Order: sequence, then C-alpha cells, then structure tokens
Amino acid sequence: MKTIIDPVFGFIRIPRGLLLDIVSHPAMFRLSRIRQLGGASVVFPGAQHTRFQHSIGAFHLMSMAIRSLQMKGNFIFDSEAEAVQAAILMHDIGHGPFSHVLEHTLISGVDHEEISLMIMEKMNEDLRGQLTLAIKIFKDEYPKHFLHQLISSQLDMDRLDYLRRDSFFTGVTEANIGSSRIISMLDVVDDRLVVEKKGIYSIENYLVNRRLMYWQVYLHKTGVSSEHILINALKRAKHLAYQGKELFCSPALRFFLYQDIDRDRFINDPECLSNYLTLDDNDIMCALKVWCGSDDKILSLLSNDFINRKLFKVEVCDEAVPESFITEKIQELMERYEVTEDEAREYLTCLLEVGKDMYNLHDDKIEILLADGTTRDVSEVSDMLNLPMMAKKVRKQYFCYQR
Repeated sequence: MKTIIDPVFGFIRIPRGLLLDIVSHPAMFRLSRIRQLGGASVVFPGAQHTRFQHSIGAFHLMSMAIRSLQMKGNFIFDSEAEAVQAAILMHDIGHGPFSHVLEHTLISGVDHEEISLMIMEKMNEDLRGQLTLAIKIFKDEYPKHFLHQLISSQLDMDRLDYLRRDSFFTGVTEANIGSSRIISMLDVVDDRLVVEKKGIYSIENYLVNRRLMYWQVYLHKTGVSSEHILINALKRAKHLAYQGKELFCSPALRFFLYQDIDRDRFINDPECLSNYLTLDDNDIMCALKVWCGSDDKILSLLSNDFINRKLFKVEVCDEAVPESFITEKIQELMERYEVTEDEAREYLTCLLEVGKDMYNLHDDKIEILLADGTTRDVSEVSDMLNLPMMAKKVRKQYFCYQR
C-alpha cells in the first residue's frame, strides 16, 4: 500500500499490485510534468496542479463510489472494481503539454482520448495483459454500462474531481462542490447510474457550479488569450521549420515540429507515440525561452508575450465581431510590427467562438431515482433549474489581438 498526501482529499491509498504499477509507470508519471489548467495560471497563480494529481484524485473518488455502490447491494466483482479504478487512473494519460494545445498545432486529426487509448494498449503489453478489462470498460465494451458511466458521463468521477480540485487551486471557492455527498447518493437501476431523490439539491449545485467554473476559469478571456499566444507561437515555429530554419527544441519537440504528423501517421508509426511520451510542459517552456531571442520577429514577439505575460487584448462579444473592427486592428498591427496582412491575421490575432451549456440533453442523462422506484431526468425533477435554462448553450465570440 502506497499513501499519497493530497491537498484536496487528504490521504489517498494506492494498493500494491496493478494499481500501484500503473501509478509508477513512466507514461503515467509524465502527467506530473503537465499542468492541469495549462496557461490559466496567468489569471490564477495558484493553478499549478498537475494532470497526475487530478488522476490520483479521480481514482480516490472512484474508490469511494465503488464502496458506496457495493454497500447498496450492487454486485461488483473485485476484478471489476480494480479495472474501473485502473481506467480512471489512466483516463487523461494521453494529454500533451498544456492540455489541448498540441491538438491544434503539431498534430492533426487525433485527439487526446485516442492517444490515451493507444497508451493504455501499450501499457497493457508492458503489464502482460492486466489492463484488458480496464480498456473494455473505458471503451464501453463491457456489459456493465454503469461502470463506464463512472468514468465518462455528465456525472463521472473525472468531473467531480476536476471541479473540486480546480476550484481549490484557483481560489474560486464559490464553485466548490459536495463530491462526497453526490457519491453517497449514487445507485444503479437497470444498469444505469442514478441519483437518489434526496441528492437533487447537490446535483443542482453541481450543475450551477460547473457552469460557473467554465465561464470564470476554463473560458476566462485572459486564459484563452494566453493559450492562443502559445498556439500561434507553435504555428509560427512550425511554419519556419517548413522553410528549413533551424530552431532550438528538444528531440521530441523537433520530431513533431519538423514533420507533418496526421492521424494515420500517428496511429501507424510507433515512433510518434514514443516521442509523444517524452513531451511535457518543460519541452515547450524551454523552447519558448530560447525563441524569445529568435531573429524571426513574430516568433520572438509571441514567445516574449507568453513568457513575460504580455497577453493579447481580448474583445468579448455576444454576437459576431464586426469585420470592420477586425480589419482596423489588423491594419494597425501591420504598421506597428511591419508584417504582412496574412502574418498579422494568422499569428497576431485570433477569432474564436466559445460556448458551454449547463446540461447536455443529448449526452448520458443524469437520472433521479424517485420514491416509487421510477427514474426521471434531472431536468424534469428540479424545481430550481428549468429545462430551457439548462439546455441553452451560451455562446460568445472572442477576438484576441496583439497589444
């Protein structure tokens, strides 16, 4: 038994055997070098926690959920319990440096969920097939669907941990959720995860706080600005690499910077995954620090922006940003930095639409177990959250540009 002291949940115990082997695996420990919230620390200086910490926290909540469900008479074999704990430990193992940044720049057509599965398959070979059941549950190919729901649904252990953990480290205390209370209210009906009726207020609080965290933290305009400076810097570096310019970078970063890596190449070339498994936040930060002195003024400018927190200005609009305003800003950037219109538009600005709903009616539903044994969707039971409000997807346009 290995004990980890977690600032959110206290002592977390990892049993010896398969679960400790996973925690100790290099592919898993790489997550300790990848920050959970990417560039959000420019807004919330305390947000220095890692994907590894989050994975351990999600494992802890999964262990609590399994025990709670078993105590209510839901039969879960020891092998199933271990497998679902293994799956939640590895659910984020495919994340790259600064979370989703590589998916927009150095790799095309493959997302971190697919990469997570590839890494699990590789680890399964290392661990002599011990992860086969965990992978089946992760892919929802196991007969007990509720086990997969504990890993991936609108009320899974992943979300319960990251909302609680991100609230703690960012200091957004009003978004703290009662994860223990929610877990104690879980049950299973017809192979579906449900919540007992007396837990409805905890679920309402969870949904409201989830929305708050997205708009106050995950989609905070300054954090979004920081992330897109990084994306644009990597896009510029890749453009220069295509032109044959020699850039400082680690061997793993060079592999992705100087080659076109699409989905087919990533899946079929083992060298891609091998290099990916050595990439972490340090590779990117080290390169950016050196690129600050690059003789390419755009790469130098963007690298300095990110390293020294000289962030893009962000205009937030509920409707489309006027094209006249965008054109005006691009013209100003062309004159100030002596760049072409294409360069100003591609690297010194970004226009994006962000949106988030409180509750996705087309995803796995959050079902409430009533006193008569029937179940109803939370949107039909809640007297605080009406269906139109819950399903409405709030959308905003962000126009970010070099100051």
